[in-house]
Amino acid sequence: MRNDKDNLIVSKTFAFAVDIIDFAEELRKLHKFEMASQVFKSGTSIGANTKEAQNAESQADFIHKFKIAAKEADETEFWLKLCTASKHFPNPSEKLFSELDSIIKIISKIISTSKNKN
Repeated sequence: MRNDKDNLIVSKTFAFAVDIIDFAEELRKLHKFEMASQVFKSGTSIGANTKEAQNAESQADFIHKFKIAAKEADETEFWLKLCTASKHFPNPSEKLFSELDSIIKIISKIISTSKNKN
């Protein structure tokens, strides 16, 4: 069931992925390759799973994709907080944290609403 219409979470996670790419590049310029890779993978995966959910084969598949996106969001939050806590990494922008917080709340609401439909 393909759904190509624009929606808030797909747009927000795409924009967040672009911002994550920029932060990962900042880390790479400082030769922090391992952290750059971790941040890049988890941060862009949120949007990839959200987009994939739009083509879910069933309600259960839709929920599953969003649960994966939620896990990736939590992992991304961990890496960003680790950068903030360590003196060896640059601090992520407040915008990244704010957008991630918003995304986590929306994904949580989508999951709970979707579960209640069953």
